[in-house]
Amino acid sequence: MTSNRVEKTPVTLLGLGAMGTALARTWLSAGHPLIVWNRDPARSAALGAQGARVAGSAAEAVAAGTLVVVCLLDDIAVERVLDGTGLDGKDLVNLTTTTPAQSRARAVWARERGARYLDGGIMAVPPMIGVREAGGYVFYSGSQGLFDQHRATLGVPAGTTYVGTDAGFAALHDVALLSAMYGMFAGAAHAFALIRKEDIDPASLAPLLTDWLVAMAPSVHETAGRLRSGDYTGGVVSRLAMQVAGTPTFLDTAEQQGVSPQLLSPYFELMRRRLAEGGGEEDLTGVIELLAL
Repeated sequence: MTSNRVEKTPVTLLGLGAMGTALARTWLSAGHPLIVWNRDPARSAALGAQGARVAGSAAEAVAAGTLVVVCLLDDIAVERVLDGTGLDGKDLVNLTTTTPAQSRARAVWARERGARYLDGGIMAVPPMIGVREAGGYVFYSGSQGLFDQHRATLGVPAGTTYVGTDAGFAALHDVALLSAMYGMFAGAAHAFALIRKEDIDPASLAPLLTDWLVAMAPSVHETAGRLRSGDYTGGVVSRLAMQVAGTPTFLDTAEQQGVSPQLLSPYFELMRRRLAEGGGEEDLTGVIELLAL
């Protein structure tokens, strides 16, 4: 008789915070042998009760398997935890939030120690991990060979999106998307502040705000097209000059409602600068040029 059982790739996981614990539980549920280590042994013990093998040290955990996933607080923690561990021949996947420069330096650091390196940027919060319909995924960059070999295993907790061999690209994509998210949050915060003192239920504004943001979101494709072509004026519907002329209304309304304009003013100032440089016939794409240091 032959067994139809598919052997699952063992995973070593260092770091059991909220995200690390969510990753661990998902791999365990999918049947992957899991070795865990955490500075606080209480978190490790909880997963040990669920079937994970608990290592007594980070070095022991790394030595126990080939695929090593790190999910720690920051890059300093990564170096501290991995210092003294044997990385030769290991496949190191770093899911710690870092800057692109830190990711690139960490890739060099790992290669010097004989490891293949893959950096990851998680586009999800812990409750989304292991829930396919939630839409969470992870950007990966670095060793394509590592990614291709372990793609199925890495895809168990969340979707996978490989963005290139440059180890810094995952972190860069991560921060780019999150930066846009915070910009959206800032606009929403200003919108809610405007109605805060009025007899307007925030719950009635919320769906209107959501629908409007969804309707405006496709404009990012037009912006990308203009950046690629370098043409900021062709087919423009809302000229920069017209939009700048309308900004006093936003500022006056904020003042009348007793709301600080601090979330809008920096962007309006960039719009005025671009207009002063002769960009009146453009849309808002030219503002991006002013952000380069």
